[in-house]
Amino acid sequence: MLTRQQIDEAAQTLQGIIRQTELIHSPFYSKQLGTPLYFKYENLQRTGSFKIRGAYNFLSRQPAGSLAAGVVTASAGNHAQGLASAAALLDCPCRVVMPEGTPLAKELATLEYGAKVVLHGNNGAEAEKYARQLAEIENLLYVSSFDHELIMAGQGTIGLEILRDLPELDTLLVPIGGGGLIAGVATAIKSEKPHVRIVGVEAACFASASLARRNGHPKHLSTRCHTFAEEVAVKQTGEFTFPVIEKYVDEIVTVEESAIARAIVSLMEKGKMIVEGAGAMGLAAALYGLKTVHKGNTLCLLSGGNLDIQSVARVIEQGMLADGRYLKLKLEMVDMPGALAHLTNILSELKANIFQVNHDRHKSSLPLGEAEVLLDLETRGAEHIEEILMRLEDERYRPEVIR
Repeated sequence: MLTRQQIDEAAQTLQGIIRQTELIHSPFYSKQLGTPLYFKYENLQRTGSFKIRGAYNFLSRQPAGSLAAGVVTASAGNHAQGLASAAALLDCPCRVVMPEGTPLAKELATLEYGAKVVLHGNNGAEAEKYARQLAEIENLLYVSSFDHELIMAGQGTIGLEILRDLPELDTLLVPIGGGGLIAGVATAIKSEKPHVRIVGVEAACFASASLARRNGHPKHLSTRCHTFAEEVAVKQTGEFTFPVIEKYVDEIVTVEESAIARAIVSLMEKGKMIVEGAGAMGLAAALYGLKTVHKGNTLCLLSGGNLDIQSVARVIEQGMLADGRYLKLKLEMVDMPGALAHLTNILSELKANIFQVNHDRHKSSLPLGEAEVLLDLETRGAEHIEEILMRLEDERYRPEVIR
């Protein structure tokens, strides 16, 4: 079982290596939620996430000579970059196995930290299997992304910083993937302030910790869904993290994809912060969750900021759609001169801003003399959308909302 002493030792090891990230009160969200809300900015950490804490602590505690041949792991995300950076600091060869199809930006980021990247397999499980084979064949040290006490202890140093900077903490919201982060942080917090409520937040389609809690042991989650919080898309909670979660985590809640997207967009606009899906889940639970999780002085741990630039536009679109600020419509209209101008005039009267319009008169399924129009509109909320749809219905356009 992870101990507070191990976390204190990790803090000594990480002195001068990691950034002791800022903890800042948010007046905007505090007013919106009706309770004091704070953010812990691990998205500003070296490599853009908390992962370097555990990776460096693990590597630095290995016996002399055990790193000579190098280390290997399987990861397509933050752990890859955290381990690569930690290995470079310790002058240790590092290899990272990523699944085929991993976004080029993530591969390049890992290469920039000095690791060698091997593309293998169709998913994380196949990449991990191959990485473990490489470890055996080439006498490399395999480094888990979460399921080891030294990894958990490194992540737990975040909890020590929270205790120092916000001793009056009441509720802490932490994202859960494999459980290394929340296990470490919860151990640190509860060792000193057992009354603090620790709430784990999972993506609804990757709720492996909730599944483990219901069954009393880690269990493989059968799912093929996609999540904006790909950093926590883990199908089974760790064997070592699970008992720590059971001992110290008071509650586990889930958030839907629309809530994650809305939280990312909100942090961009109101918090002036770029935060990845997993990092935004605590705020998603507070703002858009199915139950009230923010009680007393509440802190959201923004675990990382490595948002894939290629997915930013999609995340923003989905967040604005969920917030009622973006509307995609398909409708049919008479194909005659002035018809499109009439439609845009109506939208102008309704003060709907047109992002994009596509006018197609050649679609084979259209009745003769009609055209199909696809519209992307900026709107002001649910009431405005309802007003637009009612007006278009009255004008006999038969609008269809596209999700």
